Amino acid sequence: MAKNLSNLRAPKKANTGRKRVGRGMGSGMGKTSTRGHKGQGSRSGSSLMRGFEGGQMPLHRRLPKRGFTNIFRVEYTVINLTRIEAVGVSEITLDDYKKLGLASSKKALIKILGNGDLTTAVTITAHKFSKTAAEKIEKAGGKAIVAGAEVTK
Repeated sequence: MAKNLSNLRAPKKANTGRKRVGRGMGSGMGKTSTRGHKGQGSRSGSSLMRGFEGGQMPLHRRLPKRGFTNIFRVEYTVINLTRIEAVGVSEITLDDYKKLGLASSKKALIKILGNGDLTTAVTITAHKFSKTAAEKIEKAGGKAIVAGAEVTK
């Protein structure tokens, strides 16, 4: 049967109102208002910590702790030469990565990896280069410029 304006219907439960707790016997949730009889959850002001298991040792305390998080870790956005080749520009600066869709942020630290080949000479500015990437860029006639390491003469 074809869908048209004469036989459109709302999805199931689309027109269901929200549950109105504590509004008397006519609501279908009368007397205890879905809290049950007695116990901790039935009292006012009751709130349990996340992961509380009724006094049983919680899972996050039963499992062994391993490793550590290095707070000094530096995250780089990795870009391969195949992506740069596909863009087809002759020069890429730090501001261009976001514009070209190669990085998600302007402030991202960029590392160029050597996966793929370059056919044209491209001048690339990035924070880091792998050895193979730098070699392939130079071999194609381009330049690999490390950002933040400019030499003053």
